[in-house]
Amino acid sequence: MIKREYTLTNPQGLHARPASLLVQAAGQSRSEVILIKNNKEYNAKSILGVLSLGAQKGDSLVIRIEGPDEEETDKRLQALFAGNFGE
Repeated sequence: MIKREYTLTNPQGLHARPASLLVQAAGQSRSEVILIKNNKEYNAKSILGVLSLGAQKGDSLVIRIEGPDEEETDKRLQALFAGNFGE
């Protein structure tokens, strides 16, 4: 299991486009990918789950990855956050 904390830095937070990129990246994984905000868990493979986070700039998110390809998934998600979701 991998757990990593991120702080959102993109100005609009996880609005539709970055949320879609996150869901696509998580959806490529065979592992379980969970987003945690304020101790609530959301399925990162679900666009509704990700959008229901209501994540804004400055919010802290924890991503928990558990499964057979967790290392690859972690690298993919790290790249998204490091690249500020292309914004």
